[in-house]
Amino acid sequence: MPSSHSHTVSNMDVDVAIIGAGPSGAIAASLLRQQGHQVVVIEKQHFPRFSIGESLLPCCMQFLEQAGMLDAVNQAGFQFKNGAAFQHQGRYTTFDFTDKFTPGPGTTFQVQRADFDKLLADTAISQGVEIHFGHQVDAIDLTHNPRLTVTNDRGAQYQVNAKFVLDASGFGRVLPRLLNLEQPSNLAPRSAIFTHIEDNIRDPHFDRNKILISVHPQHKDIWYWLIPFSNNRCSIGVVAEPHLLEHLSGSLEQQLLAVINEEPELKKLLSNANIVQPCATLKGYSANVTTLATNKFALLGNAGEFLDPVFSSGVTIAMQSASMAVACLHKQLNGQTVDWDSEYSAPLMQGVNTFRTYVQAWYDGRFQDVIFYQQADNKIKQMICSILAGYAWDMSNPFVKESERRLNTIVELCQEPKPNVA
Repeated sequence: MPSSHSHTVSNMDVDVAIIGAGPSGAIAASLLRQQGHQVVVIEKQHFPRFSIGESLLPCCMQFLEQAGMLDAVNQAGFQFKNGAAFQHQGRYTTFDFTDKFTPGPGTTFQVQRADFDKLLADTAISQGVEIHFGHQVDAIDLTHNPRLTVTNDRGAQYQVNAKFVLDASGFGRVLPRLLNLEQPSNLAPRSAIFTHIEDNIRDPHFDRNKILISVHPQHKDIWYWLIPFSNNRCSIGVVAEPHLLEHLSGSLEQQLLAVINEEPELKKLLSNANIVQPCATLKGYSANVTTLATNKFALLGNAGEFLDPVFSSGVTIAMQSASMAVACLHKQLNGQTVDWDSEYSAPLMQGVNTFRTYVQAWYDGRFQDVIFYQQADNKIKQMICSILAGYAWDMSNPFVKESERRLNTIVELCQEPKPNVA
């Protein structure tokens, strides 16, 4: 570690360098440490720091357990979550994540990410992981073994020599930028405006154990999230294609309040709410890359593929990718050959593409028809519920295995005209 009075920084040799200390970085570091590998995590920011992606999915819980972090999360007092609720034009429906097709946890938490990410990072440190906060990766050389050039928070540069690099930098997308791996997403560009509120919700029917997704009464592809926390606060945000928000004027806060008031149920629910944090916006966030991994690096979570926040898949994909990459990496560091395409990229994308099917179908309205369908078959609902609970890699679920074809079959059923009962 650099001494406090000197600007000289010593170079480091490690097995694995991880860029970013968010959920995927902390979990990957913890798992590698368990297996006896030497790891350093380079994190640009100081924690706690704000991040979106606050509604976890039950599938995450198994990765937290794997990393020895579940007890800390269970004891942190986060808001319990057991499902998702959807509303549109007076219709209301819920999915109970405990009533699903795939085995595994059926409940999870809604978390303020500043607290959650710090908790995971602190837990990793308590397990012996070294994290350098306030340090930034400026360059990478992959000619031989990976070499990172890093600048610390006092402006001094040093090198990290590693056998492998994991990029867990989220929207920072460090390696895609440095190695020119970015490619346009095939999803339409969307913007989000969001903040935290003191919600003061008095409605006795409001269920704080579920994320509430509301659809705009006129525009099916404008939607809102409302994520309750355990301290009388919520995260609230709106997502839409930019042109649908162009009519809004004023500050971000004024724009957000105006578009919330366009949805009558939300307007009523949040009539006593106060904004407690500056509004923020995220534009054109969907991203793809030309390659997810080679025998020198792998991209985790949002650093690789980010779809859309509608089904809260971001943190789940991040944790899933961390667990899968570490399994491959452990083999490679022990001298075995790993085919990163077939053992990491392809199986990871299987789940990502399952989510993608549902994201696309959400925006073109097909999946909304399914969600609000009243005569739903219970078995089918359980299979869909499993995906919404994050189990998008369960190949025994027909809606994962053939996501597009199966979904279209259901859509047809849900759209059939009802027979007239005379």
